[in-house]
Amino acid sequence: MRLPAFLRPPPPLPPPGVGEGVDTRELLRRVRRIELRTRRLVDTVFGGEYHSVFRGQGIEFAEVRPYHPGDDVRTIDWNVTARTGTPHVKKHVEERELSVLLAVDMSASEAFGTRERFKAERAAEVAAVLALSAVRNNDRVGLVLFTDSVEHVVPPRKGRRHALRLIRDLLAFRPAGRGTDMAGGLDYAARLLAHRGVLFLVSDFVTEHPGGSATLAAWERSLRIASRRHDVVAVRITDPAENVLPDVGLLALRDPESGRETVVDSSNAAVRNAYAAALAEDGAVRRQLFRRLAVDEIDIATDGPLARPLLAFFRRRERQRIR
Repeated sequence: MRLPAFLRPPPPLPPPGVGEGVDTRELLRRVRRIELRTRRLVDTVFGGEYHSVFRGQGIEFAEVRPYHPGDDVRTIDWNVTARTGTPHVKKHVEERELSVLLAVDMSASEAFGTRERFKAERAAEVAAVLALSAVRNNDRVGLVLFTDSVEHVVPPRKGRRHALRLIRDLLAFRPAGRGTDMAGGLDYAARLLAHRGVLFLVSDFVTEHPGGSATLAAWERSLRIASRRHDVVAVRITDPAENVLPDVGLLALRDPESGRETVVDSSNAAVRNAYAAALAEDGAVRRQLFRRLAVDEIDIATDGPLARPLLAFFRRRERQRIR
């Protein structure tokens, strides 16, 4: 039987553009710095939170043992109990192992930042925390880097060295494309995970709708399919300068992805209001889509603390799980 397109294994990719023209020694220093900065968070804050929120695919049988007062009577193994004449219970253990995939947007809009770091650098820090949390809990973690096409893939594996390799690839990668095909990147990532796993989609979610290959309809379809098969978490990277159009007179603006240029009069209140309205509408559409498909969203700014929004997400997830 022929599988539907979204269930077929993804096609092989051309060799990735990692490390071209990069100073290896400087790259290793950057990897080491980001590991030290994020490992502290993982060891002191996120390790236990991650373990309690992201669980394996079920439970598996471990053994039969004698019944002890306080054991759940629903776990009694009646066959063994009848054969031995004394109550016995089945003991199960959680299948803890998970596959975690980091799908990271590397389009040109990520190379923007007006405070402490670029959005791409913040995305690398987020990915480092998630990757190190995964391997600390003996889970597999992989990486998909995409722009207007999927440009680099590392299949999920275990181990600290593998996690450091992912961080290195993120810092060293030089994308060929400038645009964003969110639907294509998400489709590929969802198909790469053979079984149900956790898919973190890290992006600024700056795309053109409608237009190009990432129309809103295609993006919604891809997200719906991915969220049915996997636990999808959207991590939105923002910069404060994107939130408000400043009143500074004439501004020459250039779209980093399309290259289009325009001049706007930011001293005109109507222009600033139109910008704020468009931004609010875009955010409302995105949040409604995420709520409809039960996709959690984490907002992380380039100038804010990394721990606070991630910890808030973990704790929110834990409360939902308990309910």
